[in-house]
Amino acid sequence: MTSTLDETVLRESLETEKGPAGGTASVVRALQLLDVFTGEHSALGVSEISRSAGIPTSTVHRLLSHLVKGNLVTKVGSNYSLSVRLFELGNQVVHSQAQGMKEAAAPFLGELFGSTGLTAHLAVLKGPEVVMIDKVVGLRSYPSRTVIGGRYPTACTALGKAMLAFEPSESVRNVLTFGMPRRTRHSLTSSAALMAQLAEIRATYLAYDREEASLGQLCMASPVIVEGKAVAAISLSGSAQKSEVTAHAALLVRATSQLSRKLKS
Repeated sequence: MTSTLDETVLRESLETEKGPAGGTASVVRALQLLDVFTGEHSALGVSEISRSAGIPTSTVHRLLSHLVKGNLVTKVGSNYSLSVRLFELGNQVVHSQAQGMKEAAAPFLGELFGSTGLTAHLAVLKGPEVVMIDKVVGLRSYPSRTVIGGRYPTACTALGKAMLAFEPSESVRNVLTFGMPRRTRHSLTSSAALMAQLAEIRATYLAYDREEASLGQLCMASPVIVEGKAVAAISLSGSAQKSEVTAHAALLVRATSQLSRKLKS
């Protein structure tokens, strides 16, 4: 009942602006605003949202008011964030790839964290970016800025490279077209260097991010392969100044291999 009411309030408030045609355009733009919150920052001001979405500030302010009324966005002070209602709706999609993968991989992430004490991540590939769908971290783990639901560039993450190595050439070209963001001074900026790494990953089933996404952090990932395609990847991350991450390479590959077999059965 709540879901129907929320959707009705949002639809009616948008469609009354300029009739059916204007309402449809407003709905599309309002939904575009939700994508702005998929990064590392969960609370943003109107100006930040406007820059990220490429929509005028005045329009953003109006659309956000509708999203607040529809219970899809929450306003705290001058900042906006996604509402708990969206979290509830997302978790009701039990048959989605991400949700199903999260359920299947949870025991393996827990086991990896328990054995290594390192932060364990699970991600899936969505175009030129990876989407983080689960994370296991402890009080003494090396701090990681990643957030569940966040999107990150494929080319500078171990998780992204682990999956990209098993994608068709068209997908690799799409990533190169999207660009190779320089998040740190160690980030890859050469397509030739990326292609060389992908070839090595196909041979070893291990990908590395040596401070490419975040300074001070070393990440090692392995793909979850089903019928020749990487449907997900699991990573371990820790301090780049220590060798603790790479020491668990065999354990990580074994975990992803076991998850692959589980998904096939």
